[in-house]
Amino acid sequence: MTAPNMFIVYVSDAPEAARFYGDLFDMKPSIETPGFISFELVSGMHLALWRPYDEKVLAEAVGRTSEVCLAVEGAPASVDATYEEWKAKGVTIVSEPEDAPFGRTFLAADPDGNLIRVAPVD
Repeated sequence: MTAPNMFIVYVSDAPEAARFYGDLFDMKPSIETPGFISFELVSGMHLALWRPYDEKVLAEAVGRTSEVCLAVEGAPASVDATYEEWKAKGVTIVSEPEDAPFGRTFLAADPDGNLIRVAPVD
């Protein structure tokens, strides 16, 4: 059986988005081209930033209904600490830390408006 091995996030500028994600998650790209940059998260699993070659694809991708999630150990304190760190870096905060049914969480956005959630490890 096959399993997904890459999550692709549409961006308007792949190198700029790679700098953002690289700094945010303290990681370096494993694959770099002008319009496609990938980070290996764990063996065989990648987070890819892609600037579609067809402008129409990006223009029609208006509704962003997914999130990249960073699940952190030691919540709720670690969620609040990550929030303070990202806020100090100037990351756009979409929703302040709050207690949700699954634990402490907050929501940020990358320069293209893609959502990034920080939440506790289940």
